[in-house]
Amino acid sequence: MLAVQSSLTFVSHDEAQAALGDDVNAPVSNGRDQLVLGRVSWQAPPEPLDGGYFAIFLIDKRSDVKPGYFSATSPRQDAVSPGSAGVENKIVERYPWLQGAGDIKVENGWLSAGSRLAVFDEKASPLTFVAPFPFLEKPPRGAVHVATAPVAMTDLMLAMVYMGADGQVYWAQRLQG
Repeated sequence: MLAVQSSLTFVSHDEAQAALGDDVNAPVSNGRDQLVLGRVSWQAPPEPLDGGYFAIFLIDKRSDVKPGYFSATSPRQDAVSPGSAGVENKIVERYPWLQGAGDIKVENGWLSAGSRLAVFDEKASPLTFVAPFPFLEKPPRGAVHVATAPVAMTDLMLAMVYMGADGQVYWAQRLQG
């Protein structure tokens, strides 16, 4: 068992920078933007990840979208990468409650929007991250494809998924929300 522990909290830019340390820049925030600080820790499994990875998702449950990017730090900094991968669309097929993990259906197909954190080394615990939720004074016409402010903690879901080297979804766990 991984004995996963997690937390989410709103922080100021200075608090975000202090949590991330000197080697990682906290996201820029202005005015009514919000920053969410997350921490996820686990006990290393008995077997190495062998090409698989943990995918950490922070999803705004109101619209099933992810933040645009993350700033993150870990004891194995080179093993943590923000982004997305098409193979993660399989997550939604197996776990419908993780709808926001996959691509977004748009008029002419699918859109890869937002970001998650991929952790490629089981020894990268604890993971600390900050996700920005920008406040849009005048939202663009149509849908916004990344999470934005204002957001309440009850709107957020934090989940961890194990993706195998073969692209298989092995398991998913809701950590918060």
